[in-house]
Amino acid sequence: MNTKNSLLFTEFDPVTKQEWVDKANIDLKGADFNKKLVWKNLSKIDVQPFYNTEDHQEFLNNTGENSKNLINYRLIKVKSGKKGNKLALKAVEEGINGLLFDLPKKHIPLNKLLKNIDLNKIAVSFKLRKDEVEVAKGYISYVRKQGILSENIRGYFDLEIIQKYVTKGKNDSKKFKKVEKLIELTKDYPNFKAISISGGIYLDSGANQVQEVAYTLNSLVCFIQIFFKKGIDIQTIFDNLQFELATGSEYFIEIGKFRAFNSLIRMVAKEYGIKDFSYTLIAKTSIWNKSVTDANTNMLRATTEAMSAILGNVDGVLIDPYDKEFSKTSDFSNRIAGNIATILIEESYFGKVLNPVDGSYYIEEVSVKLAQKALELFKSIEEYGGYYLAFENGIIQQQIAEICLIKIKLIGHRRLVMVGINKYPNLIETIDTKILSNKFSKPNYKKTVLTPKRAAFEIEALRKVTENLVKKTGQRPVLELTSFGDLNMRKARAAFAYDFMGVSGFNILPEESHCCAETAAKSSARSESDVVVICSSDKDYKDSALDFVKTFRVINKDKVLILAGNPIELVDELTEAGLDSFIHVRSDIISIISSVQDKIQKTIKNNRS
Repeated sequence: MNTKNSLLFTEFDPVTKQEWVDKANIDLKGADFNKKLVWKNLSKIDVQPFYNTEDHQEFLNNTGENSKNLINYRLIKVKSGKKGNKLALKAVEEGINGLLFDLPKKHIPLNKLLKNIDLNKIAVSFKLRKDEVEVAKGYISYVRKQGILSENIRGYFDLEIIQKYVTKGKNDSKKFKKVEKLIELTKDYPNFKAISISGGIYLDSGANQVQEVAYTLNSLVCFIQIFFKKGIDIQTIFDNLQFELATGSEYFIEIGKFRAFNSLIRMVAKEYGIKDFSYTLIAKTSIWNKSVTDANTNMLRATTEAMSAILGNVDGVLIDPYDKEFSKTSDFSNRIAGNIATILIEESYFGKVLNPVDGSYYIEEVSVKLAQKALELFKSIEEYGGYYLAFENGIIQQQIAEICLIKIKLIGHRRLVMVGINKYPNLIETIDTKILSNKFSKPNYKKTVLTPKRAAFEIEALRKVTENLVKKTGQRPVLELTSFGDLNMRKARAAFAYDFMGVSGFNILPEESHCCAETAAKSSARSESDVVVICSSDKDYKDSALDFVKTFRVINKDKVLILAGNPIELVDELTEAGLDSFIHVRSDIISIISSVQDKIQKTIKNNRS
């Protein structure tokens, strides 16, 4: 140890957390510390701006271990044994070590489907929709003929019981009888699971992480009760569990979620007298935060989602191709999806270190708070009467709907940023209207089912209105940014307006600067644009905005006229003079653009004539 360097900071007194907070309050100049610097997550967890040794607390137990043999799954929709095998071998060649076969409702010869696949190295799982027991028998028979060690067989059978119940309202008791038989068939294969429970459907329907964890555990308790009544012992049930959770874009919160789930599943097992059991946890990239606009951004989203899941100690990941939401996946998109996990494991060493996030005050606190809140919600559902009764009576749907509506509002106000959707839109891309949401509807907890959706469904619907208008009229609406006055402020507000209105899909012209408000008003009123956005400073608005609007409306009564800013004292006067809208940081992008589109559809031909 270098003694000289060790004495370097001895002349400085240690700085307490309160001293840092006091300094921050001085810099905030009276602003509220909690409102300005504390991030309030949608799982109602307050995330502090910094942590230090004073934040040390008791850690969660049983948060899982970093997987040294992480399974990198690829979903393969099987149309025939030969075609499915070809896709599987290609996936293996590209570094995939987990195959999830989505089998159709017809017989598929497994010897053809699994030809040349080394089951010692490749985990094989199945989504089963028909003849589930027969398919399972066929797979186990195939495995035995291969003479493979039982512990080397990894994977699971998924009958999609939870998915079909919560999205279609189908409660098929026959499915549980089939799972019972699958448990018996796979009893000699400790690493192959027969009871699959998917909780990702909640996050994809707009839930927060606390809800996803809690409802997944509630459904587990429901499953335990059903199988126990069928005579299956508790140990066998827990040893056959395979969970799938979605992984979203809130990076550190997602890490905490998986760690919390690993801890809570052990707590639930303990209540049933189970101390040691084997289960698997798979993370699937979420549908909720994917986009069809600027779709390449999905690759970045998938990368951070996979990172969260791996650091959260999952056993495997299922990464969707970036174009899955709007087209038939290509060889390229499949390869990129597979490479994400491979790069994280092999080049970023995520699979070669021991629990790298352990001991982080931030992540430990997030994990603890998530576990506490999820446990509280879990208990409240059980006290109500359990998972089935709560879902049948719409309790779960209502709770998810409340969070979903908050998320939609935050997206509309751009407080929840989604790149390429509500911020930094790609204005040069063209979008096929077929891939955009047809319409948007608010979540309704009175419906008996959940609907997985993209968070951008309302904004996509706005874009679709524009694209349909282009098809109908042969003209894309043109938006003009007209500016005058203070150079810095007009440039800043023009940039803001460009970003805000870019979501609409309009043709946005470069900023047009003018010497004064009168010249700007006359020029923009006579131009061939359909929408004009005034960009200047608050002082210039106070001096000239009213004259601008009056001058503009004398020349043109049809165009949409918007002001970038929020001059509160002038709102009534400007609106009365003919200004249509104001756009600023508190504006709702959905309502503003909807109103603009409504007026444009009536005036676009007149403006161009």
